Amino acid sequence: MRVAKEQVRMREQEPSIRIKNFDEVPLGYTLEQAIEESTRCLVCKLPKCVAGCPVGVDIPDFIQALRENNLFLAAQIMNRTNLFPAITGRVCPQETQCEKECVVNRLGEPVGIGKLERFVGDWIIEARARGEFPIPEVSQRREEKVAVIGSGPAGLACSADLAKLGYQVYVFEGLHELGGVLTYGIPEFRLPKRIVKEEIRVLEKMGVKFFVNHPIGRTLTIQDLFEDGFKAIFVGSGAGLPQFLGLPGENLGGIYSANEYLTRVNLMRAYLFPKYDTPVKRARRVAVIGGGNVAMDAVRTALRMGAEEAMIIYRRTREEMPAREEEIKRAEEEGIKFVYLTAPVRFIGDENGMVKQIECIKMQLGEPDKDGRRKPVPIEGSNFFVDVDQVIVAIGTVPNPILSITTPGLEIDKHGGIRVDENMMTSVKGVFAGGDIVTGSATVITAMGAGRKAAESIHRYITEGSV
Repeated sequence: MRVAKEQVRMREQEPSIRIKNFDEVPLGYTLEQAIEESTRCLVCKLPKCVAGCPVGVDIPDFIQALRENNLFLAAQIMNRTNLFPAITGRVCPQETQCEKECVVNRLGEPVGIGKLERFVGDWIIEARARGEFPIPEVSQRREEKVAVIGSGPAGLACSADLAKLGYQVYVFEGLHELGGVLTYGIPEFRLPKRIVKEEIRVLEKMGVKFFVNHPIGRTLTIQDLFEDGFKAIFVGSGAGLPQFLGLPGENLGGIYSANEYLTRVNLMRAYLFPKYDTPVKRARRVAVIGGGNVAMDAVRTALRMGAEEAMIIYRRTREEMPAREEEIKRAEEEGIKFVYLTAPVRFIGDENGMVKQIECIKMQLGEPDKDGRRKPVPIEGSNFFVDVDQVIVAIGTVPNPILSITTPGLEIDKHGGIRVDENMMTSVKGVFAGGDIVTGSATVITAMGAGRKAAESIHRYITEGSV
């Protein structure tokens, strides 16, 4: 069978237009494009792509159904393992997971599995709105209650599986909106909030109850939940505590963590100020420190907030950047400036205590570190200055310690993450955990995979008394 070497291109907003709005950049496949791309799949008998998916989506079967224009069947197959394809199709790093394992890689570009997943996910949302696709079937209602802490990807996936098994699921979210990092961390131009809300609405129809403004560890403790009759608890509260560089001047005005900056803009709608009452500084020259997806989100957001110049300062080269290739390319298309092999050494303020310059030093790559990446080494005497009026630090996050402080016997690792065994159970009987609160910052689909695994263990724990 002859296979086209290149994927069917997805329509996108033009860079000159999209930098002036927060609308989604990729516009999705048409049905004809989706079917055309699906014909590139070889429908392997031993598909490696499935093994590359943290939630084990039956990729060849859903693509085969799509190829035959049977969208209902494709959606059914998808929903067996993934209730949120419209989300994962947009934000999963498919190029390092399912698509990396695609055998079509040997002939050209891999099958656009993520793009097809998004197409099916969007079809599901539209079909449900028309009453033409059902919500997932729920087993006979059980009496046992399970608490889920956090409404991010891990919490939603765990809730979905527990609800399907018939449990009474109560989700406690610390913020005033649901969705966790999907809502406060990922900008509209990558993941529209309406998608997250639609997927959560399905869980509500399945019987899941959500409570916002409930930071567990403050409003209630883990012990309080057990005393209220919950048989098991899943902790999926993520890693929301930002890390900083620890450099002189880092407390100057105009310096944000990416967490705060994106939360203000995404969750609090600061881009619509004063219609929404959360302000954020609109700067002329913005520097983002870091090279991951959060750094790309922050710098592209700054551009949309009106920056005349927005730059990434990264201590390695483009090759080592952890951000997704397509997000780096889109940032480049939008005119983001990339300053590689460079690290800040201090921040310099003006007479009002606002940041005005970064003193940087050039780096070179040395020997590989324990993770196999070449370690950046400062070049002595190469210091130089960059004029800025805003800095956003995007070098990662760690778990918030509220739960570990207020839960006796809950073991954590040296990074503040909750320790779990192979069944996702913590050191506290009946308390399970998964997602970024365990692994540190990872991907949405990895967190969902952990949530699903924990749901399976919780079911065994409640029905069999052990895992």
